[in-house]
Amino acid sequence: MRIKADPEVCIGSGMCALTVPDLFDQSDDDGTVVVLRPEPPAERIAAVRGAVGRCPSRALQLLDV
Repeated sequence: MRIKADPEVCIGSGMCALTVPDLFDQSDDDGTVVVLRPEPPAERIAAVRGAVGRCPSRALQLLDV
């Protein structure tokens, strides 16, 4: 699995970073999403799905690679 984030779509709500802070952060410049670990460990997939579902701008995807 791989996390894909589109910072152009991100509105900087921070839901991803609040939900899974070990995998997501926010840019210091504009608050948009920063993916810390694009290939999350298997035990964190459910948490990533939660973050994807909470993203109000739909800037996140979890891709089956």
